[in-house]
This record gives sequence, C-alpha cells and structure tokens, in this order.
Amino acid sequence: MKKIRPVSDLRNNFSEISKIVHETAEPVFLTKNGFGDMVVLSMEAYENLQFNSEVYFKLHEAEQEAELTDKRFSSKDVLKAMKEAIGG
Repeated sequence: MKKIRPVSDLRNNFSEISKIVHETAEPVFLTKNGFGDMVVLSMEAYENLQFNSEVYFKLHEAEQEAELTDKRFSSKDVLKAMKEAIGG
C-alpha cells in the first residue's frame, strides 16, 4: 500500500519518514495542498531502481536487435567473449 503524507511531514517528522523509507525500501509520496508533489526514497532503493531500469532498457534493446537479425550466439561463444573481455 502506498504511503502518502503531507509535505509538511518532511519537515516536522523527518526522522519518521527516513525510518520508513529505509526499513521498507518503499517510497513515501508527499502531497502539497492535496496534490502529489514529490517522492522520498532511500538511496539504496533509488540505486536499485536505477540499476533495474538500465537492465530492462538493455534487455529491451537486445530483444529489438534479435527481431532484426538471425545472428545468434551459443553459451560457449558468450562465455569465451566474456573471458576475453576481462582478460581471462
């Protein structure tokens, strides 16, 4: 369930909001005059969100490329290329 708080809670109850975002790894949505204004998220949750977004973007690119070509790689080819890339 979304945690929705007035933006004034950020000033008045900062430690409580900080505790919520760190313990739950979920965002707290802040409202101003009854309308959505901003979202507070822990750094760790934000970094995870960024990482997942990058991974999904790269997977989407790979799927699009796969639709345009018939070229495929075996797992052995991929492993060999990875080893060569890291100097193994």
